[in-house]
Amino acid sequence: MTAQPPIRKNDNPLDDQQSCAQTWFAKLRDDICAEFEAIEAEAGSDARFDYLPWDRKNPDDSPGGGGVRGLINGKVFEKAGVNISTVDGTFSEEFAKSIHGAAENPHFFATGISLVAHMANPHVPAVHMNTRFLCTTKRWFGGGADLNPPIPYEEDTAEFHARLQQACDSHDPDYHAKYKKWADDYFYIPHRQVHRGVGGIFYDHLELESDSSFDKHFAFTQDVGRAFLDVFPKLVRRRMGLPWTDDEKEQQLVWRGRYAEFNLVYDRGTTFGLKTGGNVDAILMSLPPEAKWT
Repeated sequence: MTAQPPIRKNDNPLDDQQSCAQTWFAKLRDDICAEFEAIEAEAGSDARFDYLPWDRKNPDDSPGGGGVRGLINGKVFEKAGVNISTVDGTFSEEFAKSIHGAAENPHFFATGISLVAHMANPHVPAVHMNTRFLCTTKRWFGGGADLNPPIPYEEDTAEFHARLQQACDSHDPDYHAKYKKWADDYFYIPHRQVHRGVGGIFYDHLELESDSSFDKHFAFTQDVGRAFLDVFPKLVRRRMGLPWTDDEKEQQLVWRGRYAEFNLVYDRGTTFGLKTGGNVDAILMSLPPEAKWT
């Protein structure tokens, strides 16, 4: 397995909650990348992740944290990015109005993991996953995962949703219905009047009201990451050896165009990264390597 760079350290010291979340996101990155590389090896490929550390500067040129972009281009994973970042600074006055708890004080801290995988075989679903911990005058966890198959299989969709429901139900019986609907509403392309994929879960503003609520929401966020790591590789291995036709590849490329439209026009993570001076290549790693519009 490719050796991962160390966690990027902020010049400002992290408190216990921030450090704990950052460490988990880095470990999850390591585990996911190891599994993706194992799948490539099973397919007879020697593709490995390439890691690029990056540093962020605040508008006043003070250090603002940074991250590590991980990218693999292989036989199975045509393009997959697994990024971690830990950043802090001050939102612009206008952008602060749109961020939970930032209108009163524009200073922020954010740490998280973000993943998008575009697959070579159109029968293998693309996927998105991210989880994060943000601090303004408030503190909260958010994230989720959603499946994006160019050629949907009912079996794959059901297994993906069932595993995420298992993660939700172990914490709160109301979580899955609520967060599944949130994903359905969020991952929608209004100008096309279609959903981006077959859904998953999306949650935000799991707010900390006490030290015990940190433990509760952090445990749920960890289980979302574990659920993704458990179910998605199974779907990849199930489909990656299937043959495909030119028409099916065309279907994948057109679908990727829809995916790109959502990420560039509606995705909150893209907006947050660009508005806070993040690494542009890491932010836009979510875009597919090849797409078509008809």
